[in-house]
Amino acid sequence: MQIPVLIVIAVIVLYLLNSIKILREYERGVIFRLGRALPVPKGPGIILVFRPLDQMVRVSLRQEVMEVPPQDVITKDNVTIKVNAVITMRVLDPARAVIEVSNYIYQTSQFAQTTLRSVLGEVELDGLLSHRDALNQRIQTIIDQRTEPWGVKVVSVEVKQVDLPETMLRAMARQAEAEREKRSKIINSEGEYLAAQKLVEAADLLARQPITLQLRYLQTLTDIGVEKNTTVVFPLPVELISLLGQAVRPKEPSTPPDSK
Repeated sequence: MQIPVLIVIAVIVLYLLNSIKILREYERGVIFRLGRALPVPKGPGIILVFRPLDQMVRVSLRQEVMEVPPQDVITKDNVTIKVNAVITMRVLDPARAVIEVSNYIYQTSQFAQTTLRSVLGEVELDGLLSHRDALNQRIQTIIDQRTEPWGVKVVSVEVKQVDLPETMLRAMARQAEAEREKRSKIINSEGEYLAAQKLVEAADLLARQPITLQLRYLQTLTDIGVEKNTTVVFPLPVELISLLGQAVRPKEPSTPPDSK
């Protein structure tokens, strides 16, 4: 009689040992007892799962990163691009994440793909490239509203890469080059305008004080002499040259008046 009792005790001990489960700090166990979920998930630490009456589903509470596959998107200005994104999410309610949806990671991925195409299709290409933070926030808000009933929180959404067609890249390069050339011409024109304005002011000052023109001539000669040039250019006023021309020009003979 002792042997059957020992066998029964050994079976019970093995059963209890097999029922012991250890959950890590970031894990929770959703227990289904006779098909019904217990109201509070178990863990972390040591828990007892009495099979076959109990069934346990492990759920991780850590943040998970999921990459959305590249999606073909047609923007508002009819430009076809490929866009992929990265989603960071975590489970806040393990019971709902197990009960409300069969695979919350797959479901979130599908919602992310459709939301990415719909949101980016409503903006132009320039808005997509320049206001990426606002679009990321909008996509994150939409996906989070859909996953909230499952107890899943979407922490962030980042548009990872935008692939443009080659023709669009060449057009954007030409546009950037034209923009830089326009700015260069504007700066050059502003410089010419300021230089002309300063010359007008200098001419007005020289006209009011003629002696300053002679001083300027002497300063120019000094600058030429510093460079050890053998040729000296001495400027002459244009009025003096005109007077010299009139002096050396032969006088025309006067014609006698017609006699009647």
